Amino acid sequence: MKRIAFGCDHVGFILKEDILAHLRGRGVEVVDKGTWSPERTDYPHYASAVATSLLDGEVDGGILICGTGVGISITANKYPGIRAVVCSEPYSAQLSRQHNNTNILAFGSRVVGLELAKMIVDAWLNADFEGGRHQVRVEAIGVIEQTQK
Repeated sequence: MKRIAFGCDHVGFILKEDILAHLRGRGVEVVDKGTWSPERTDYPHYASAVATSLLDGEVDGGILICGTGVGISITANKYPGIRAVVCSEPYSAQLSRQHNNTNILAFGSRVVGLELAKMIVDAWLNADFEGGRHQVRVEAIGVIEQTQK
């Protein structure tokens, strides 16, 4: 992924600058969707901004951070076509790309420290979707998205 949208709430802000620097150090262009301060704010706004950016084709993927990664990933997954995964370790991040073609990575600043967060990001960015038998499953998710209201 060459261009990533990034979003976090005030709790995720603690890791923000270090993760952005890590991404830029990897040669990834970052589109910062906020937040821009540690002032209390609500994560749905940033999850929506990142998901919309991805669906509009502005970016190739997204990274979201809140306290646990759960609420912000749930919000992002409300958008058809978004496959956001919350990860607390690198192996799941890698397999989520390889098997589920995830397009947004989420994690929690209250769950993982900086070095582990970088490992999770790297595992996710270094992995590629394998297609094949996994493609059928990803397509099935798309059908469910289209048929459920």
